[in-house]
Amino acid sequence: MELLETTDPEKKRLIEATDRHKRELQKDVKAISDKAEDTLKNALIIGGSLTLTYLLISQLGGGKKKSKKKKSVQAQVDNDIENPEPDNAIPSMFSQIGERVISMASIVLLDLAKDKLAEYLQNRKSGHENS
Repeated sequence: MELLETTDPEKKRLIEATDRHKRELQKDVKAISDKAEDTLKNALIIGGSLTLTYLLISQLGGGKKKSKKKKSVQAQVDNDIENPEPDNAIPSMFSQIGERVISMASIVLLDLAKDKLAEYLQNRKSGHENS
C-alpha cells in the first residue's frame, strides 16, 4: 500500500481514521444483521407455533366445513328443530382427550409466543435507549 508509506503525517492520519471508520461500520452492519436474524428466527418460531396450533385444532377439532350451501344449512336447522338431541349426550373419551390436548398445546404455544414477544419488545426497547 503506497498510501500508507507516505511521509505526510496528515495524510497518514486521515487514512488511519478512514480505516477505523470502515471497521466501525462493518461492526455496526454485522450487529444489525445479527439482530435482524434473531428477530426473524423469533418470528418464525412464533409463526410456526401458531400454525401448529391451528393445524392441531383443525385436525382434532372435527374439521367442520364452512362451505355448505344455505339450503343444506337451513335443512339441517329444520331437522334439528324437528329431532332435538338429548341434553345428556356424553362426548366420547377420544373427544375429551383431544380437546384437552388441544387446549394444553394452545396454552403452551401461546405462552411461548408471549415470552418471545416480550423478549423482542425488551430488546427493541433497550436498542432505542442505547441509540
